Amino acid sequence: MLCQFTFKNFKSYRDETTLDFQAASIPEFHDSLITEEDASDLLPVSVIYGPNGGGKSNLLQALSCVISKVVKSVHDLDKNREPIILQQKTDAVPFLFDTVSANEPIEFRLFFRIGRNEYCYYIAFQDDEVTSESLSRKTVTGKKPAELFDRENDKITLGSSINRKSINTNVNPKMPYLSFLAINYDIPDISEVMLWFERCIIRSYSNPIAEHQIMLEKYPDFKDLLILALNDMDIDITDYRYDEDSHQLYMKRKLGKKEYELSFAEESDGTRKLIAALPVILLALRDGRLLIIDELDAKLHPKLLRYVISLFKNKEINRHGAQLLFTSHDMYTMRSTVFRRDEIWFAAEDDDHASEIYSLHELRNEDGDRIKNTASYNKQYLEGRYGADPYLQNMLGGNF
Repeated sequence: MLCQFTFKNFKSYRDETTLDFQAASIPEFHDSLITEEDASDLLPVSVIYGPNGGGKSNLLQALSCVISKVVKSVHDLDKNREPIILQQKTDAVPFLFDTVSANEPIEFRLFFRIGRNEYCYYIAFQDDEVTSESLSRKTVTGKKPAELFDRENDKITLGSSINRKSINTNVNPKMPYLSFLAINYDIPDISEVMLWFERCIIRSYSNPIAEHQIMLEKYPDFKDLLILALNDMDIDITDYRYDEDSHQLYMKRKLGKKEYELSFAEESDGTRKLIAALPVILLALRDGRLLIIDELDAKLHPKLLRYVISLFKNKEINRHGAQLLFTSHDMYTMRSTVFRRDEIWFAAEDDDHASEIYSLHELRNEDGDRIKNTASYNKQYLEGRYGADPYLQNMLGGNF
């Protein structure tokens, strides 16, 4: 499970930015939290709102970038332990609107939990080369983390738990040392960390190709679950089949006693989106994976989006700590009946075109008090009271 993600100098984000999945001490939806004895509670869902160009997608791309950097070499050499589901490679591009940042490293730091272990992974890139990298581990009850390795340019220091004469510390400057160790050695901690990265799922529905990567034939054991989920959303599909000759997917429906088939291409946009998205959603829930989706709400009815969110917030369904991080413009779901205040985040640019993020829980009203969980979140957001101005004030009251 992801606990916290911090990054700096990536695309529209100049300054250090932190997305926190650690739950705040607030009462709402406490039963939906991911809990572990002696460990901090984690959020199952986080959503990013904000205007176009505010930095929502860039935030997800920052997380996608570090994940793809770690798994790419392993995948290219066919050394991955799990099938990798990435939308596309994300390049490490610095903040370009000042001369200082453009010539500084891009930094990423992730805190994540696997069982009773909590890991911290840090990596920095400049001109596509690794300038700094480290990995440490502690138990959830531990106070001082143990360093597994530390890298500064071409100097690598191994921690006591993996320090062996046989381990090579000479590595290509473009390759993360974590990837190098995973490819060449069987080290339990490294394998555990690499499996966590490989299990992260990244999808971007701003890319139309994503809606055609339906993956049903790869996970036939999800068939009954997928049909059940579609039926729950009033899409009355009774079965489906993939035709190898025509390379077409056909959805089956029954009207009376007669069964009809409709090709995937002839389904509505929303139905195609659901059929494409549900396999990865079910996979994430089954294995307790991190699922990152840009524009999850695109082409979905708000009630269907709410249904997907509810799957991750229902602990009887989400038994293994799966997490969903997504961007959205949908106002119907920005409600206290759907989200906790610390699950709602906003992305916006300042006057220097640098993006920043902040959660609804962090905001204060005119009296200096926190936003209450009885507030009408969507209404106050549209009024511009949360800072990530969605243009309504300009449209209604400004000069064109």
